[in-house]
Amino acid sequence: MDNIIFESERLRCRRWQPTDLAPLLLVYGDAEAMRWVGDGTPISQAECEEWLKVTEHNYRKRGYGMFALEDRISGQVVGFCGLVHPAGQPEAEVKYAFLRACWGRGLATEAVKALLSYGATHHALTRVIATVAPENQASQRVLLKAGMAKTELRHNEDGSATQLFEWLAR
Repeated sequence: MDNIIFESERLRCRRWQPTDLAPLLLVYGDAEAMRWVGDGTPISQAECEEWLKVTEHNYRKRGYGMFALEDRISGQVVGFCGLVHPAGQPEAEVKYAFLRACWGRGLATEAVKALLSYGATHHALTRVIATVAPENQASQRVLLKAGMAKTELRHNEDGSATQLFEWLAR
């Protein structure tokens, strides 16, 4: 099935489909799960619907974007991950989010490792970045375990800071 992007020990990663609207809302509509994403505001159903369209455009333009992560045993969507270019930035950036019930099980690290390998193997990506709030220690641990390196602390125009991570193909 060409819809499948990769499989890891516990996860199957696939392209988004219209039926992913409900799982998207469960993850990205959860205030606690969105605490560290953007301005921390959960997204609405209309925003999720638009995101599905944007993601389809990204698949056509780059061959990648955001993907759904399914539990390989149950088939349930447990989260999302992807390689994106926010605001048209040149570097591919890792993004991920999971249902809160799946936190603390190592799934994010498993997904990011496989995603980086996919980006290098199928899209010849040699550098991928990730950005994290400096206070978000859990995501920083995920990125380090996945093989990314902590680099500079970026200071944003609004006075906040963002910790940059990078992965370089070997």
